[in-house]
Parts: sequence; structure tokens; C-alpha cells
Amino acid sequence: MVKRPKPLVEIVSTGRYLPDRVLTNADLEKMVETSDEWIRERTGIRERRIAREDEGAADMGAEAARAAMAKAGIEPGEIDILIVSTATPDRLLPSTACDLQALLGAGNAMAFDLSAACSGWLFGLTMAEGYLTAGRGEIALVVATEKMSSIADWEDRATCVLFGDGAGAAVLRKATGQGGILSTHHKSDGLLGNLLYRPAGGAMIPMSPEVLENKDHLLKMSGREVFKNAVRSMADASDTALQQAGFTGDDIDLLIPHQANMRIINATAKYAGIPMEKVYVNVDRYGNMSSAAIPIALDEAQERGLVGPGSLILAVAFGAGFTWSGMTIRL
Repeated sequence: MVKRPKPLVEIVSTGRYLPDRVLTNADLEKMVETSDEWIRERTGIRERRIAREDEGAADMGAEAARAAMAKAGIEPGEIDILIVSTATPDRLLPSTACDLQALLGAGNAMAFDLSAACSGWLFGLTMAEGYLTAGRGEIALVVATEKMSSIADWEDRATCVLFGDGAGAAVLRKATGQGGILSTHHKSDGLLGNLLYRPAGGAMIPMSPEVLENKDHLLKMSGREVFKNAVRSMADASDTALQQAGFTGDDIDLLIPHQANMRIINATAKYAGIPMEKVYVNVDRYGNMSSAAIPIALDEAQERGLVGPGSLILAVAFGAGFTWSGMTIRL
């Protein structure tokens, strides 16, 4: 009999926020040379949410955080650790986490950003687990908030059709029972960074008229290579996370993969040995929301009654860096 790991930290509650504006494939047909059929056939996406111009990552994160905090019944002053995952910070200094802290009024929290692209929220859960189990706090808030529309090239039909905006959040505390994070697996490979990146806009190549003209501050992607690495890495993350927890795909109640496109989701489910009826999919409605995808999906799945207390979840992600991550969670 396999000895199951005892969780150290549990997810108390989740929350999500999605902008009101819906951008459909039909809308994109008027913006770039593309078609609804082309987009759906290659990605499975039919629409996505787009934030307002005056709506930033911190604003969206605050909405998701407030929803999670309300479900947990906690006040802003009770938060000890605030971790924000974002690839689209509102500004380079200070951190989006500090801006979010101010919006929430969470003045007692230690707040900071992390950058692991689409894997960021899972990385953040593990960081929060470390702080809590080390006795550095009682309550952690982990937020993933992404305004991907701000870094998409809306004249590049190969990439602009993929992305959407949104935010998800979770409240964590030390485990009080059998529910919580059971296993984690995180990896990265910086040698492949230039397959999915933003060439300019940082300290090495600061913003300039030339950068703006060439759109080098926007996201660039080698789609075919990213797909191959995503499938391979998410399969590795799934296998390792399951093995560490002593489970197989048959034990999983719900697989929540990163919502990049349907081909990657299908391949990940196949490698994990999990039938598609046990896979949560919302990429068709929201597109790729980077690190916000998994917490939003987890919140939706609970709200719809697909999972509840005692359910076993496998979450797996892949993103720029490259980074990839797998995690088993008992609700």
C-alpha cells in the first residue's frame, strides 16, 4: 500500500475576475487576416476577455483577491504573505504586488511579484507553502493576474488570436486535515527562452522610438517549437507530480491543465492517462490567460460543482522561460 503524503498547506478558498469585454473570433476577422474556422481548428478558442484600457493587472488581481477573501471570511489585515504572479506588470517599479497590497489595504503583508510566465501561480503556491510551513505567517494570498492584451501584437494573426485577460486568487493556510497540496514538480530551461519572449523593453534594450516602431516590446513566439516543448514538459510534470504523491491518472477527479490551446490540452490528458471528461477546459471562452488560467479554472470548477471537499486535482502548466510545473491538490 502506497503511503500518501500528508499536506502541509491547504487552499482555503479561490476567487476569479474576468473583464466584461468579450472579443470574439468574428471581431478578430475585422482586425487581422484570419477566420473563426482557422482559429477554432488550430486552438479551440472562440472568444476571449479583454481588459479596459484603464484596468490594470493590480485592479483585476484585487477583484479576484476580494472574491477569495470573502469566501474565506478573512480581512485584508489578516494576510501575512501576498504573492503575485504576472507577466504583465502595470509598471516596472514598484511591484504589482505592492500596488495590489495598497488596493486591498493589506498593510500587514509581505508583498512581492514572481515571474514564471504561465507556470507562475503554481510556483507561487509552492513559495507560499514554504513561508507558511517555516512559520513566517498564518495566511497567504497567491494571485495570478494577466493583461495579455497589453503585450500582444494585434497585427500578428499567429499570436494575437491566442490571448485573453483575467485574474485568479487563492487563500492558503497551514493544513488542518487531509486536504491541501500533496506534491509539486517545478522545472525550467533558460536555453529555450528565445522561443517565447519579448525582445525589448527591459534594462538591456530599453524602450525607444525604434523599439516601438519594430514592436520589439511585444510578445514573439515560435509556435511549432513551443508546442513540442509544451507537450513534452507538461507530460513530464504530470507524471512526476503523480508519482511523488503515489497516484496514477485513474485516481484523479479533475485535470486542470494550462489553457493554451486544445491540442496541448488533449495531448497532456492523453499522456497523463486521464479521459477528456475529467479535464477542465475553458480555453474556448477565455483564450490563454498565462498564469491566471489555472486559478480561474479551479474556481469555476468548484462553483459548478465538478469538484468539492475531498476531490483530487492534478494541475499542470507550461510557459515562457521555459518553465513547467505539476501539482496534486486535495480539496
